[in-house]
Amino acid sequence: MIYFDFAATTPLDSDAAEVFVQASTEYYGNSSSLHDIGSQAQDLLENCREELANLLGVNKKGLYFTSGGSEGNFLAIEALLSTPKKPGKHIIAGLAEHSSIHGVLNRLEEYTITFLPLNSSGLIDLEELKNSITPETVLVTLQHVNSEIGTIQPIEGIARICKEHNIHFHSDFVQSFGKLDLKVIAPLVSSFSFSGHKIYGPKGVGGVYVDPTISWSPFFPGGSHESGFRPGTVNVPAIAAMAVAAQKTHDHITESYDNFLAHRTALVEALEPIKEFLHIHQADPSSQLPSIIGLRISGIEGQWMMLECNRYGFAISTGSACQIGMQSPAKVTLALGLSQQAAKEFIRISFGNSTKREDVRTLGETIVDIVKKFKRLC
Repeated sequence: MIYFDFAATTPLDSDAAEVFVQASTEYYGNSSSLHDIGSQAQDLLENCREELANLLGVNKKGLYFTSGGSEGNFLAIEALLSTPKKPGKHIIAGLAEHSSIHGVLNRLEEYTITFLPLNSSGLIDLEELKNSITPETVLVTLQHVNSEIGTIQPIEGIARICKEHNIHFHSDFVQSFGKLDLKVIAPLVSSFSFSGHKIYGPKGVGGVYVDPTISWSPFFPGGSHESGFRPGTVNVPAIAAMAVAAQKTHDHITESYDNFLAHRTALVEALEPIKEFLHIHQADPSSQLPSIIGLRISGIEGQWMMLECNRYGFAISTGSACQIGMQSPAKVTLALGLSQQAAKEFIRISFGNSTKREDVRTLGETIVDIVKKFKRLC
């Protein structure tokens, strides 16, 4: 089986795995314990916090570790809403946000939510964002990179609008963490979330940054870990492994980006024979993460195509794994305004460090063969 679903999750890096085992066996103390074994775990924890803060270009005092991106999104939004910059009960969010964002917003019954669609290039329209703001708006939550089509939202422009209107801005950085240099945009937002398993770190670990100038109140009262941001003993081994994985991916960001761009070109070229049926949802190269390709093949349901590719030994997906579990269309298809039938045709192909160019071409050729056989049968 050749894996093309790296946007869903990645294999654990060997160096990260080695650090995980070492930390589990040598730094096994509870980082909150006052004895020397606990202090050793605490020292390792703080070293990881400082290293990740340096990679992200933020103050380590605002960095908190969580169980992953979904929990991070939930806790970040709750923290920002606990101390809004002004009175109000209106929130603006992207229609294509991750299901964890929609989950937390759905429980906020006292708030009015405005959901913004994407334009034909898969981007938020900044003018529409401005026009959606009211005197009651206290929070904007818009992801950095869409997990299903890989478009990169204009965080600088969004942050500027939010600052002008005195509004908190949360952004989901899960798909951009380790794939883009975030040092320029990370300090511009009120909060952001990230996850370890998207960058060859362990599953079940991630983090949140909240601007240290914001005096938030915890969602879970009485917690003593992570300055009260979340309860539960801190997973130091997983955090240490994530820090190693983050450093490695950060060191190769430019090289990986160029490699993925070449993979993307190779796949598109291989799909040329079926271009009359093919629709790739993407932005201009400057606003597109090359490792994620969201596409449709007219007349063929995405789930059937995914199963056929699986039969031929290729693992692709029909969108976010969190969304697939709910058996509903990828949210990006709704945000793009696609019909129900077009939404069912959506598939996602995503590249990773182990992806080989020849495998990319073979996948493209296989999809072409599947489509030609299907069209002949029709």
